[in-house]
Amino acid sequence: MTDICYPSCAKPQTRRGEERRLALLLCASDLFLEKGYEAVSLDDIVNHAGGSKTSIYKYFGNKEGLFTAICDYRREVFFKGVCFPYTPETSTLRDYLMHTLLRFYQHIIQPENIAFMRMFTEQTQKDPQLAHYFYNQCALNIQNTISSALEHAHANNEIYCAQPQFSATMYFGILRDVEWRNLMGLDVPANDAETIDYINYSVDLFLKAHQKA
Repeated sequence: MTDICYPSCAKPQTRRGEERRLALLLCASDLFLEKGYEAVSLDDIVNHAGGSKTSIYKYFGNKEGLFTAICDYRREVFFKGVCFPYTPETSTLRDYLMHTLLRFYQHIIQPENIAFMRMFTEQTQKDPQLAHYFYNQCALNIQNTISSALEHAHANNEIYCAQPQFSATMYFGILRDVEWRNLMGLDVPANDAETIDYINYSVDLFLKAHQKA
């Protein structure tokens, strides 16, 4: 990969254009997961999705831009379904941290998400620009969301958290073992009750470490 060009490419101006772009994106995602990124050509994508390569060049720039757009699309889905901003009016901090981890866990153990993360990790090894782009757009964004929640709780005297970014990094480390198992193809805990107990235990320890003196 050489250039993340898709963000500056043309945006669909009609609903039909948006549907065409999404169809290409989803078709490419399925093919990449089925055959591997390197084994799929733009012709393969067009043959499955219909249309022409002109649309790919128009909306994504090239194959690399298309892959980047797929990653961005999956990131948006993640934030809509997994990682929400903290709203203390409707949830306690403990419940927020608990439910975020549970949603995150259910997301990362899905077979399609495991397969995509493996493919993504392989591609970022070949392209540092892609790695930096998505670290800033996804991993860092997720940490910032939790950091903001901890900062808010600290300001309201619920907890003591002088370094919310450090604490947010520590928080997501709770599921690091599961992420490693996924990447290496090892089994993940299948017992939901055990997983819930582990997350409860870990969140309680995390909050205990942030108790006000």
